[in-house]
Order: sequence, then C-alpha cells, then structure tokens
Amino acid sequence: MNIPNSSIVAAVLVFLAVTFGTVGVALLLEFFQETRRRRNVLRQLQDVGALDRVDAGGVLRRQKDQPVWVRQLSASTPRIRDLGILLERAGTTTSIEALLLMCAGLGVGFGAALLILTRFWPFALLAAVIGGYLPIFFLKRKAQRRSDAFEANLPEAIDLLGRAIRAGHPLSAGFKMVAEELKDPISTEFQRTFEEQRFGLPFDDAIIAMADRVALIDVRILVTAILIQREVGGNLAEVLDNLATVIRARFTIRRQLRVYTAQGRFSGYTLAVLPIIVGFLIYALNPDYMKLLFTHPIGKLLVFLAVVMQIVGFLWIRKIINIEI
Repeated sequence: MNIPNSSIVAAVLVFLAVTFGTVGVALLLEFFQETRRRRNVLRQLQDVGALDRVDAGGVLRRQKDQPVWVRQLSASTPRIRDLGILLERAGTTTSIEALLLMCAGLGVGFGAALLILTRFWPFALLAAVIGGYLPIFFLKRKAQRRSDAFEANLPEAIDLLGRAIRAGHPLSAGFKMVAEELKDPISTEFQRTFEEQRFGLPFDDAIIAMADRVALIDVRILVTAILIQREVGGNLAEVLDNLATVIRARFTIRRQLRVYTAQGRFSGYTLAVLPIIVGFLIYALNPDYMKLLFTHPIGKLLVFLAVVMQIVGFLWIRKIINIEI
C-alpha cells in the first residue's frame, strides 16, 4: 500500500500513547472515586448507628455519588443513564465517567492512527466510532454472559425457594438460602436483595430492584408472581414449581433453535471474513493490482463503502438469526 515506515511507527506510537494514557487516567479516576465511596459508606454507617431506625430508602439503595456534569448529562441524555444500568448488569464497579473517558480515549486513538496511516478522514471517522464503541461492546458481552449464567441457575434457585416455603421458612429466608447455596451471579443478586430488605427497604421494592438489575423476562415473571401472592395470597410454592418447569422448557427450545440457526451463523461469519482473506490473497499474488484501492481517492472511498456494507450485512444476519423465545 506504499505506506512509509515512519507513518506506521507514528500511528502506532499515537495509538499506544492515547490508549495507555486514557487507561491510566481512568484507573486514577477509579482510585479516587473508590476512596470517596469508602468514606461515604463509612459516614453512612456512622449515621445509621446514631439513629434508632433505618430510613425507608435503605443504606444500600442510596445512589452513588457522581460529578455534577455526569448527573446533568444523564438527565438530558437517556443513553448515558442506560450506561449506568449496563454497568450494574455487568457486575462491574467501573463508574460512568471512567467508561466515557475510555470510550473517548480509544475513539481518539483509533481515529488518529488511521488518519496517519491512510490520510483519509472517512476511515479515521469509522475507526473512531468503532474504537469508542469497544468498551461498551465488551461491557455488553460481559453483561450478556452474566445474564446467561444467571438464567442457567434460575430454575434451581426457584426450586430452592419453593422447598424453603414448603419447609415453613419465610420468603426472605429463602432468598438467603439461595445466596448461600448457589454460585455467582445469582447468589450475588439474591444476597443483595436479602441485604436490602434486612437494612430496612420494603421487600417488594427490593425484589423490584432486582428485576430492574437483571434484564430477564423470567425474573420479571418471578417478581410478579411473588408480588401477586403477597397481595392476594395463594400457593406460591406451586407457582414457583410451574415457573421452573417453563424456564427449563424454554432452555430446551433455545438449544434446538441454536442448532437450527447454526448454518445462518456460520454463513454470517464466512461472509464477514471471506472478503478480507480474498483481498489479502490477491494482494500477495498481485500487489500492484490492489494498491490502486488504497492510493486512489475513489479506491479509498470504495474500500470505505465495502467495510460499512460488510458491517451492516453482518449485523443484519445476526438480527435475523437472533430469535427471541
């Protein structure tokens, strides 16, 4: 592609400098925020110890302290507020401001590196968008894996709740049993719900908060069943048994669908990777034939459009084969 070695070295150095600088600043920000959170928690515990009772909101339900600009941005931009929910669902302690800082730093690093290499601003803009989205992408992947692990253990947790109710234990004690018997992430969420209601938050609000943190329809059905039973009565143990049976049946159907859609997923991966491999092979066989795409302005524009269409096609195929149950 006739790219000078000096340009490659400069692009790599700019990318590394911006990336590591951003990560360093984000880690430093997290350190100071963690220190501030510990002081706030200590002060809250001291305040609670001086009171005769705990407020209805509960110590664990107080919102984390955030800078003013983050609160204003969250109030005006719902997407920023959704990032806070995503951080909760991923089970990470990273703050919104640190996440935004990493997105901005990676976006600038990728964009500057591609601009130095190609001297073509659409490539730099596309790279900046991809680099800025990478932290959110990995965060969504982590949240999805955590959600899948939660859903895999949910039938067992519901069965344990049903057995606890049949044994005469209160529902809150059943949540504590689930937190002690099962593994993370389901133990963490049930333990948090139990601790919130123990510190004074109404039990109904505690389980509703768990449904907000865990984006699963099965958890919402579980919470709805518990709320209805607490309101009008009924055999909650039988309802929980039926719910566990339905969830296991959905697992079976989902596995069958993954088998049926395996060909579509393989086709999507093949269509995404095949043009890249063919391009490298043609460049290895006849470099002069391919250099025109990276030296001529129209060639650069065609490559840019091809990359965009490849990304759109891959996401489209994933959307088609992603069947909700």
